Amino acid sequence: MKVIVLAAGTSSERDISIVSGTGVAKALKKRGHNVYMLDVFFGCSDDEAENAFANEQDFDKAAALMKENTGKVENEKKIRRVFFGPNVLKLCSEADKVFMALHGANGEDGKVQAVFDLFGIQYSGCGYLGSAIAMDKGYTKILFNYFGVATPEGFVISKNEKDHSLERRGMTLPVVVKPLCGGSSVGVTIAKNPDEYENALKTAFELEEKVVVEKYINGREFSVGVIGDEVYPVVEIIVDEGFYDYENKYNGRTREVCPAELGPEKTKEMQELSKKAAAALGITGYSRMDIIMDAAGRMYCLEANTLPGMTPTSLVPQEAQALGMSYEELCDTLLKQEK
Repeated sequence: MKVIVLAAGTSSERDISIVSGTGVAKALKKRGHNVYMLDVFFGCSDDEAENAFANEQDFDKAAALMKENTGKVENEKKIRRVFFGPNVLKLCSEADKVFMALHGANGEDGKVQAVFDLFGIQYSGCGYLGSAIAMDKGYTKILFNYFGVATPEGFVISKNEKDHSLERRGMTLPVVVKPLCGGSSVGVTIAKNPDEYENALKTAFELEEKVVVEKYINGREFSVGVIGDEVYPVVEIIVDEGFYDYENKYNGRTREVCPAELGPEKTKEMQELSKKAAAALGITGYSRMDIIMDAAGRMYCLEANTLPGMTPTSLVPQEAQALGMSYEELCDTLLKQEK
Protein backbone atom coordinates (compact mmCIF):
# COMPACT_ATOMS: atom_id res chain seq x y z
CA MET A 1 0.00 0.00 0.00
CA LYS A 2 1.00 3.64 -0.49
CA VAL A 3 0.89 5.01 3.04
CA ILE A 4 1.24 8.51 4.46
CA VAL A 5 2.23 8.52 8.12
CA LEU A 6 0.83 11.82 9.36
CA ALA A 7 2.68 13.24 12.37
CA ALA A 8 3.83 16.34 14.27
CA GLY A 9 1.01 18.94 14.27
CA THR A 10 0.55 21.94 16.55
CA SER A 11 -0.39 20.49 19.94
CA SER A 12 1.71 20.24 23.10
CA GLU A 13 2.25 16.59 22.10
CA ARG A 14 3.93 17.45 18.79
CA ASP A 15 7.32 15.97 19.71
CA ILE A 16 5.76 12.76 21.03
CA SER A 17 3.83 12.49 17.77
CA ILE A 18 7.08 12.72 15.83
CA VAL A 19 8.53 9.80 17.81
CA SER A 20 5.33 7.77 17.22
CA GLY A 21 5.34 8.61 13.53
CA THR A 22 8.98 7.66 13.05
CA GLY A 23 8.45 4.29 14.70
CA VAL A 24 5.31 3.57 12.69
CA ALA A 25 6.92 4.63 9.39
CA LYS A 26 9.88 2.32 9.92
CA ALA A 27 7.60 -0.54 10.96
CA LEU A 28 5.30 -0.23 7.96
CA LYS A 29 8.30 0.02 5.64
CA LYS A 30 9.55 -3.28 7.03
CA ARG A 31 6.12 -4.77 6.29
CA GLY A 32 6.59 -3.93 2.63
CA HIS A 33 4.53 -0.74 2.31
CA ASN A 34 5.56 2.35 0.35
CA VAL A 35 5.71 4.88 3.18
CA TYR A 36 6.15 8.65 3.38
CA MET A 37 6.16 10.46 6.74
CA LEU A 38 4.62 13.92 6.59
CA ASP A 39 4.31 16.89 8.95
CA VAL A 40 0.61 17.80 8.87
CA PHE A 41 1.31 21.47 9.68
CA PHE A 42 4.45 22.23 7.62
CA GLY A 43 3.82 19.78 4.76
CA CYS A 44 6.47 19.54 2.04
CA SER A 45 7.65 21.28 -1.12
CA ASP A 46 6.19 20.62 -4.57
CA ASP A 47 9.32 18.69 -5.60
CA GLU A 48 9.14 16.49 -2.51
CA ALA A 49 5.44 15.85 -3.09
CA GLU A 50 6.08 14.90 -6.69
CA ASN A 51 8.56 12.21 -5.66
CA ALA A 52 7.11 11.21 -2.27
CA PHE A 53 6.29 7.64 -3.25
CA ALA A 54 9.03 7.31 -5.86
CA ASN A 55 12.04 7.83 -3.59
CA GLU A 56 12.93 6.08 -0.36
CA GLN A 57 12.59 8.53 2.52
CA ASP A 58 15.12 8.81 5.34
CA PHE A 59 12.69 8.76 8.29
CA ASP A 60 15.27 9.86 10.88
CA LYS A 61 16.20 12.85 8.73
CA ALA A 62 12.52 13.70 8.24
CA ALA A 63 11.95 13.47 12.01
CA ALA A 64 14.93 15.75 12.70
CA LEU A 65 13.47 18.39 10.37
CA MET A 66 10.09 18.12 12.09
CA LYS A 67 11.73 18.63 15.50
CA GLU A 68 13.65 21.59 14.12
CA ASN A 69 10.35 23.12 12.99
CA THR A 70 8.75 22.70 16.41
CA GLY A 71 10.15 26.05 17.53
CA LYS A 72 8.48 27.74 14.53
CA VAL A 73 4.94 26.50 15.23
CA GLU A 74 3.64 29.38 17.36
CA ASN A 75 4.90 32.10 15.01
CA GLU A 76 3.59 30.24 11.96
CA LYS A 77 0.14 29.95 13.57
CA LYS A 78 0.03 33.75 13.87
CA ILE A 79 0.75 34.47 10.23
CA ARG A 80 -1.43 31.94 8.46
CA ARG A 81 -5.02 30.73 8.69
CA VAL A 82 -4.82 27.26 7.14
CA PHE A 83 -3.93 24.32 9.36
CA PHE A 84 -2.80 21.89 6.66
CA GLY A 85 0.69 22.48 5.32
CA PRO A 86 1.61 22.59 1.62
CA ASN A 87 0.73 19.42 -0.32
CA VAL A 88 -0.66 17.59 2.73
CA LEU A 89 -4.16 17.03 1.35
CA LYS A 90 -2.73 16.27 -2.09
CA LEU A 91 -0.45 13.51 -0.80
CA CYS A 92 -3.05 12.11 1.59
CA SER A 93 -5.51 11.91 -1.31
CA GLU A 94 -2.95 10.00 -3.40
CA ALA A 95 -2.23 7.48 -0.65
CA ASP A 96 -4.12 4.22 -0.21
CA LYS A 97 -4.37 5.06 3.48
CA VAL A 98 -3.14 7.60 6.03
CA PHE A 99 -1.77 6.28 9.30
CA MET A 100 -2.73 8.83 11.96
CA ALA A 101 0.29 9.29 14.22
CA LEU A 102 -0.96 12.65 15.53
CA HIS A 103 -1.63 13.29 19.22
CA GLY A 104 -3.61 16.00 20.98
CA ALA A 105 -5.55 18.94 19.54
CA ASN A 106 -5.92 19.24 15.75
CA GLY A 107 -5.26 15.56 15.25
CA GLU A 108 -6.89 13.50 17.96
CA ASP A 109 -10.02 15.65 18.29
CA GLY A 110 -11.79 14.64 15.06
CA LYS A 111 -11.11 17.78 13.02
CA VAL A 112 -8.60 16.18 10.65
CA GLN A 113 -10.75 13.05 10.46
CA ALA A 114 -13.80 15.10 9.42
CA VAL A 115 -11.83 16.79 6.64
CA PHE A 116 -10.57 13.44 5.43
CA ASP A 117 -14.12 12.08 5.36
CA LEU A 118 -15.16 14.97 3.11
CA PHE A 119 -12.19 14.35 0.81
CA GLY A 120 -12.74 10.60 0.71
CA ILE A 121 -9.34 9.96 2.30
CA GLN A 122 -8.95 6.63 4.08
CA TYR A 123 -7.27 6.80 7.49
CA SER A 124 -6.47 4.64 10.50
CA GLY A 125 -8.08 4.89 13.92
CA CYS A 126 -11.34 6.33 15.15
CA GLY A 127 -13.83 8.37 13.11
CA TYR A 128 -14.42 12.08 13.64
CA LEU A 129 -17.35 11.90 16.09
CA GLY A 130 -15.88 9.40 18.54
CA SER A 131 -12.57 11.28 18.37
CA ALA A 132 -14.24 14.60 19.18
CA ILE A 133 -16.27 13.22 22.08
CA ALA A 134 -13.35 11.35 23.64
CA MET A 135 -11.11 14.43 23.39
CA ASP A 136 -13.53 16.44 25.54
CA LYS A 137 -13.24 15.13 29.11
CA GLY A 138 -16.47 16.86 30.08
CA TYR A 139 -18.60 15.11 27.46
CA THR A 140 -16.71 11.90 28.15
CA LYS A 141 -17.80 12.04 31.79
CA ILE A 142 -21.41 12.82 30.82
CA LEU A 143 -21.60 9.80 28.51
CA PHE A 144 -19.82 7.52 30.97
CA ASN A 145 -22.41 8.43 33.60
CA TYR A 146 -25.30 8.01 31.14
CA PHE A 147 -24.19 4.55 30.01
CA GLY A 148 -23.19 3.34 33.48
CA VAL A 149 -19.43 3.37 33.00
CA ALA A 150 -17.87 3.91 36.44
CA THR A 151 -15.89 7.17 36.47
CA PRO A 152 -14.80 9.60 39.22
CA GLU A 153 -17.31 12.27 40.24
CA GLY A 154 -16.47 15.62 38.66
CA PHE A 155 -17.51 18.80 36.89
CA VAL A 156 -16.38 21.26 34.21
CA ILE A 157 -15.43 24.80 35.19
CA SER A 158 -14.78 27.84 32.97
CA LYS A 159 -12.02 30.39 33.41
CA ASN A 160 -14.46 33.31 33.40
CA GLU A 161 -16.58 31.90 36.25
CA LYS A 162 -16.26 33.95 39.41
CA ASP A 163 -16.82 31.12 41.88
CA HIS A 164 -14.45 28.19 41.48
CA SER A 165 -15.20 26.73 44.92
CA LEU A 166 -15.61 23.01 45.44
CA GLU A 167 -18.20 23.50 48.18
CA ARG A 168 -20.73 25.01 45.76
CA ARG A 169 -20.50 21.82 43.71
CA GLY A 170 -20.68 19.42 46.63
CA MET A 171 -17.08 18.23 46.42
CA THR A 172 -14.17 18.21 48.84
CA LEU A 173 -10.40 17.93 48.57
CA PRO A 174 -8.35 16.15 47.33
CA VAL A 175 -9.22 16.58 43.64
CA VAL A 176 -7.57 16.23 40.24
CA VAL A 177 -7.57 19.25 37.93
CA LYS A 178 -7.17 18.67 34.17
CA PRO A 179 -7.37 20.82 31.03
CA LEU A 180 -10.61 19.88 29.27
CA CYS A 181 -9.05 18.62 26.04
CA GLY A 182 -5.38 18.13 26.86
CA GLY A 183 -3.33 14.97 26.41
CA SER A 184 -0.25 13.23 27.86
CA SER A 185 -1.34 14.59 31.28
CA VAL A 186 0.01 18.05 30.39
CA GLY A 187 -1.25 20.54 33.00
CA VAL A 188 -2.76 17.84 35.24
CA THR A 189 -2.39 18.42 39.00
CA ILE A 190 -3.49 16.62 42.16
CA ALA A 191 -4.62 19.24 44.69
CA LYS A 192 -4.74 18.26 48.37
CA ASN A 193 -5.27 21.67 50.00
CA PRO A 194 -6.90 25.01 49.04
CA ASP A 195 -3.64 26.63 47.90
CA GLU A 196 -2.80 23.65 45.69
CA TYR A 197 -6.31 23.79 44.24
CA GLU A 198 -5.97 27.45 43.26
CA ASN A 199 -2.53 26.83 41.76
CA ALA A 200 -3.84 23.79 39.87
CA LEU A 201 -6.63 25.87 38.34
CA LYS A 202 -4.14 28.55 37.35
CA THR A 203 -1.88 25.97 35.67
CA ALA A 204 -4.74 24.37 33.75
CA PHE A 205 -6.31 27.70 32.72
CA GLU A 206 -3.00 28.75 31.17
CA LEU A 207 -3.57 25.97 28.66
CA GLU A 208 -7.33 26.05 28.11
CA GLU A 209 -10.42 28.13 28.91
CA LYS A 210 -12.20 25.16 30.52
CA VAL A 211 -10.94 22.48 32.90
CA VAL A 212 -12.27 19.33 34.53
CA VAL A 213 -12.19 18.93 38.30
CA GLU A 214 -12.77 15.40 39.57
CA LYS A 215 -12.55 13.43 42.79
CA TYR A 216 -9.09 12.05 43.45
CA ILE A 217 -9.02 8.26 43.53
CA ASN A 218 -5.99 6.80 45.27
CA GLY A 219 -5.18 3.49 43.64
CA ARG A 220 -3.36 1.45 41.03
CA GLU A 221 -3.23 2.79 37.47
CA PHE A 222 -3.92 0.65 34.42
CA SER A 223 -4.38 0.95 30.69
CA VAL A 224 -6.25 -1.30 28.26
CA GLY A 225 -6.20 -1.30 24.46
CA VAL A 226 -9.49 -1.85 22.65
CA ILE A 227 -8.80 -2.82 19.05
CA GLY A 228 -12.06 -3.16 17.14
CA ASP A 229 -14.02 -5.84 19.00
CA GLU A 230 -10.91 -7.23 20.67
CA VAL A 231 -9.60 -6.21 24.09
CA TYR A 232 -5.84 -6.47 24.62
CA PRO A 233 -4.08 -7.56 27.84
CA VAL A 234 -4.14 -5.12 30.76
CA VAL A 235 -0.96 -3.18 31.53
CA GLU A 236 -0.29 -1.74 34.99
CA ILE A 237 1.59 1.56 35.24
CA ILE A 238 3.74 1.85 38.35
CA VAL A 239 5.16 5.27 39.18
CA ASP A 240 8.09 5.44 41.58
CA GLU A 241 7.19 8.93 42.78
CA GLY A 242 4.12 11.13 42.22
CA PHE A 243 1.58 10.08 39.59
CA TYR A 244 1.51 9.28 35.87
CA ASP A 245 1.94 12.88 34.69
CA TYR A 246 3.76 14.17 31.60
CA GLU A 247 7.17 14.21 33.27
CA ASN A 248 6.91 10.69 34.67
CA LYS A 249 5.57 9.35 31.37
CA TYR A 250 8.68 10.33 29.46
CA ASN A 251 11.53 10.49 31.98
CA GLY A 252 11.88 6.77 32.61
CA ARG A 253 10.58 6.85 36.20
CA THR A 254 7.68 4.52 35.49
CA ARG A 255 7.45 0.77 35.13
CA GLU A 256 4.88 -1.08 33.09
CA VAL A 257 3.79 -4.62 33.92
CA CYS A 258 1.99 -6.48 31.15
CA PRO A 259 -0.02 -8.57 31.62
CA ALA A 260 -0.93 -6.85 34.89
CA GLU A 261 -0.94 -8.96 38.04
CA LEU A 262 -4.68 -8.81 38.66
CA GLY A 263 -6.00 -12.35 38.52
CA PRO A 264 -8.42 -13.63 35.88
CA GLU A 265 -11.63 -12.19 37.37
CA LYS A 266 -10.35 -8.64 37.83
CA THR A 267 -8.63 -8.75 34.46
CA LYS A 268 -11.88 -9.70 32.74
CA GLU A 269 -13.79 -7.03 34.69
CA MET A 270 -11.31 -4.34 33.63
CA GLN A 271 -11.36 -5.45 30.00
CA GLU A 272 -15.17 -5.42 29.96
CA LEU A 273 -15.18 -1.94 31.51
CA SER A 274 -12.79 -0.75 28.78
CA LYS A 275 -14.93 -2.21 26.02
CA LYS A 276 -18.07 -0.66 27.53
CA ALA A 277 -16.31 2.73 27.76
CA ALA A 278 -15.30 2.64 24.09
CA ALA A 279 -18.86 1.79 23.07
CA ALA A 280 -20.27 4.59 25.24
CA LEU A 281 -18.14 7.17 23.42
CA GLY A 282 -18.87 5.81 19.95
CA ILE A 283 -15.23 4.91 19.38
CA THR A 284 -14.46 2.89 16.28
CA GLY A 285 -11.09 1.56 15.14
CA TYR A 286 -8.75 1.39 18.10
CA SER A 287 -8.30 3.19 21.41
CA ARG A 288 -6.75 2.89 24.85
CA MET A 289 -8.64 3.31 28.11
CA ASP A 290 -7.03 4.68 31.28
CA ILE A 291 -8.39 3.07 34.45
CA ILE A 292 -7.70 3.39 38.17
CA MET A 293 -8.59 0.77 40.80
CA ASP A 294 -8.84 1.68 44.47
CA ALA A 295 -7.83 -0.47 47.46
CA ALA A 296 -11.31 -2.03 47.59
CA GLY A 297 -11.02 -3.22 44.00
CA ARG A 298 -13.47 -0.64 42.59
CA MET A 299 -12.57 0.41 39.05
CA TYR A 300 -13.04 3.83 37.47
CA CYS A 301 -12.49 4.72 33.83
CA LEU A 302 -10.67 8.06 33.67
CA GLU A 303 -10.59 8.77 29.94
CA ALA A 304 -10.11 7.39 26.44
CA ASN A 305 -7.21 7.87 24.05
CA THR A 306 -8.30 7.53 20.42
CA LEU A 307 -4.77 7.94 19.05
CA PRO A 308 -2.62 6.41 21.79
CA GLY A 309 1.15 6.63 21.73
CA MET A 310 2.73 4.36 19.13
CA THR A 311 6.41 4.41 19.94
CA PRO A 312 7.87 0.88 20.06
CA THR A 313 7.76 1.03 23.89
CA SER A 314 4.31 2.65 24.25
CA LEU A 315 1.54 0.90 26.16
CA VAL A 316 -0.49 -0.59 23.30
CA PRO A 317 2.63 -2.06 21.64
CA GLN A 318 3.51 -3.62 25.01
CA GLU A 319 0.03 -5.14 25.22
CA ALA A 320 0.38 -6.48 21.68
CA GLN A 321 3.76 -7.98 22.58
CA ALA A 322 2.08 -9.86 25.44
CA LEU A 323 -0.11 -11.46 22.77
CA GLY A 324 2.98 -12.50 20.81
CA MET A 325 2.52 -9.74 18.24
CA SER A 326 5.56 -7.77 17.06
CA TYR A 327 5.55 -3.98 16.83
CA GLU A 328 5.67 -4.18 13.03
CA GLU A 329 2.73 -6.59 12.97
CA LEU A 330 0.72 -4.32 15.28
CA CYS A 331 1.28 -1.26 13.07
CA ASP A 332 0.24 -3.27 10.03
CA THR A 333 -2.87 -4.53 11.85
CA LEU A 334 -3.92 -1.00 12.84
CA LEU A 335 -3.28 0.26 9.32
CA LYS A 336 -5.50 -2.37 7.71
CA GLN A 337 -8.24 -2.34 10.33
CA GLU A 338 -11.72 -1.46 9.16
CA LYS A 339 -13.83 1.01 11.13
